[in-house]
Amino acid sequence: VSLEEKKGPLDNRVLDVPEATPVPYAIFQFISAADGVSAYRVSGETEGKIRISPDGWLYLEEPLEWSPGKTHTLTIEALSADDEPIDGPYSVILHVTDVNNNPPVFTQSQYSGSIREHSPAGVPFLQVSAIDKDDANTPNAVLSYSIESQFPNPTGQLFFSINPNNGEISTTEEGAAFLRARNVLGLTYSRGETRGSAEVLKKKFDEFCTPKNELPIENNPFFTCVQRAETRRFNAVEDPDYTLIVRVEDLGGGVPNSLSSTAYINIAITPNLWVNPGQIRIKENLVHKYPKILTSVRSNDPNARYRLVQKEREIPFPFTINVDGEIFVTEALDREQKDMYILVVLAEDKDGVELESPMEIQVKVEDENDNAPVCVHAESVFEVQENEKVGSQIGDLLVHDADEEKTVNSLLHYKLLSQSPTNPADGMFHIDGTRGKIQVAKHNFRRKDVPEYQLKIGVTNGGECSVIIRIIDINNEIPIFEKNDYGIYSVPELAEVGTTLLNIKATDADDPGTGSSKVEYHITSGDPDKLFSIEVDDATGEGRVYIAQPLDYEVQSTYQLQIDARNPEPLIEGVQYNESSSAVVVIQLVDVDEPPVFSVDILNVNVPENVTVGTVLLTAEAKDPEEKKIKFRLEGDEHGWLEVDPDSGELKTKAEMDREVVEQLKVRIIAYETEDQKQEVEKEVSIQLLDVNDNFPKLQKTQGFMCVKQLTPLVLNAVDGDAEPNGEPFTFSLNMVRKSPNWEITPVDGTSAKLILKKRPTTDQTYNIPINIKDNAGMGVTHKFEVRVCNCTELGYCYMEPGTHAWMMGVSGTVGILGGVLGFILLLLIIVIYRIKKNDKKKDKNMADGETTVML
Repeated sequence: VSLEEKKGPLDNRVLDVPEATPVPYAIFQFISAADGVSAYRVSGETEGKIRISPDGWLYLEEPLEWSPGKTHTLTIEALSADDEPIDGPYSVILHVTDVNNNPPVFTQSQYSGSIREHSPAGVPFLQVSAIDKDDANTPNAVLSYSIESQFPNPTGQLFFSINPNNGEISTTEEGAAFLRARNVLGLTYSRGETRGSAEVLKKKFDEFCTPKNELPIENNPFFTCVQRAETRRFNAVEDPDYTLIVRVEDLGGGVPNSLSSTAYINIAITPNLWVNPGQIRIKENLVHKYPKILTSVRSNDPNARYRLVQKEREIPFPFTINVDGEIFVTEALDREQKDMYILVVLAEDKDGVELESPMEIQVKVEDENDNAPVCVHAESVFEVQENEKVGSQIGDLLVHDADEEKTVNSLLHYKLLSQSPTNPADGMFHIDGTRGKIQVAKHNFRRKDVPEYQLKIGVTNGGECSVIIRIIDINNEIPIFEKNDYGIYSVPELAEVGTTLLNIKATDADDPGTGSSKVEYHITSGDPDKLFSIEVDDATGEGRVYIAQPLDYEVQSTYQLQIDARNPEPLIEGVQYNESSSAVVVIQLVDVDEPPVFSVDILNVNVPENVTVGTVLLTAEAKDPEEKKIKFRLEGDEHGWLEVDPDSGELKTKAEMDREVVEQLKVRIIAYETEDQKQEVEKEVSIQLLDVNDNFPKLQKTQGFMCVKQLTPLVLNAVDGDAEPNGEPFTFSLNMVRKSPNWEITPVDGTSAKLILKKRPTTDQTYNIPINIKDNAGMGVTHKFEVRVCNCTELGYCYMEPGTHAWMMGVSGTVGILGGVLGFILLLLIIVIYRIKKNDKKKDKNMADGETTVML
């Protein structure tokens, strides 16, 4: 700030002064407006550091110090040559403002902390803090923390991070993955043992260090080395794993002129004893003395209490855990009952609060060969044809072993033990030793000699399965129809689908109840459109020929069907179907007089409402199946807008249509025969009228009144018969030559607006306001809206205030005045008529502002 900006009149002021300024320091020059001022005087809280010069400069001889809420209250006067006050006194308050002259200082020069290995990243384990003596309400005391260095730094990446705002230290993702504790001695501590305690270490020394000697343990240099190493191991100050240099800066950090300081942080990585031992495997049916120890877990808190729960809601649960974290199985396990257990181990304090995250341990039960194979079926039944070739597969023997799949314990081996009977020879079948696949080993089966064979098949570990193999007849006989010509069958063309026409039958001499003797019927010619079908009765072997689809005499009147009888099983080589397996039948349709048929199922049309009269909307096409002459007529036209040509079926408009009357027309066109039975059919026609913009918005009311005392706006409402997009929203505007200074119109919604009168008139008046209303498509006209502005009664009605006169006029005088008025009006009408005839092409003009005052 320049000295010129520090000058001003002598009056009451509040001034800011930075602390620790160089002196002398000019604060402000006061200039009195009084005459004869020769000097100035300052008094009050000057502390001997604040002076004022004869020319009014208030200045510092010594710098001021900042402290919270610190101010100096002064009094300044202008003096005459005789040191008499001639202006003032005035109050001046000095605020001492803080400057950044104090660096932040850590509360400790050295911090120490520890973190367990495997700890998750981002979880704070230590916090550093610093204080700054500068004003806490300014950026001078806004602190930011950062890590400057890490020792050691083996990967070149920081293993630790610090929250810049609060100084909380946590591990980074890299640190969480990399940090490991140094387990120099490998000692573990049981429940109740204090880590590093001399008594505990003596006990462990006696347990692990043998042979013992007579030297007192306190004098044993090896013990003292162990004790020192174990106690230092967890002292981050004496034996840190990592050292961090942390910096704190004021001004929020990252500013060139910020002040800062540093501190050291020593960090020890402690071992995480809460480590999952991994999956445990134990043999099923293990012969052992129970309970048997499986594994042990160790909490980081030596006083932890352990609890074991099962993850699945199943019983039994043959596992326990003791106070030292040792997990036992209490009985032999059965893999076939349960092959996997999931144990959940909890480490809690005496109050049941979890000290560690729950640990899940899998116990896998290993299989042993303790289950014999079981045949899936008590007797497995297969079939084989008489002429089956050697090597053909007959079937697979299904055997189940409850032991673990895809292991040697569930590996099966099959062996054919016996065949009964043994004719025509023993060894007619073969079984695959590892797959259980049964095959033909020798041919020449004869069903009439041996209808079935019984086999005994041995399976691994002494199991045995029974197999029955039935010999089925080969298909060496063809089906033969009871007659090859079923003659002629007549059926009306309108017979319902599913109607039975006739029954047919063919027989087969092969073995009953087999695929070789079963007969199937197929229509192989004469029915390309699949109008007929055949259903077989399995009990009798008869075939029912029935109508599968509607028939039409006019399309085809006679069908000559060829029906073939076939077996589902193939015939043996050398045997073929012949004419004995085929039959013919003739189906004749009987003509029925049917009503006309329209060519389309749906008759819909969309037309604009202003379509020209006489326009053809559609042509109804219909024909008579018997080709009789047909005509058309129209029904259901309630509005008389349509007509149909009786010969061509053209549907035309005969009058103008209006969508605002009805949006959709539904009429019926009837096609009818002109002779004989005169059958007819009708089809509904739906005509959707499409809107055109043939309506403009109109005011619902064209008159209104306003009370002079309270000029409440009038709400104008408009309607339009058109639909979207030719209808609302509407646009309201005043259609005046010049903008009216007294009337205004504002929109309310898409169909209404407010008419506002801005100024009150001096007398009651009636106005005709031209209002233009346009629809959404821009179509509209100007409407006249009559507004009467008047005095109102308390009920809101207009009234005329009666005149106050000192005299009254008689009847004759009143009649004379009335006659004069009527004569004047008659004369005025004559003049007006004369001018209209003279200027019949001219139009009346509205007033300049569009308002017309009507006076009666």
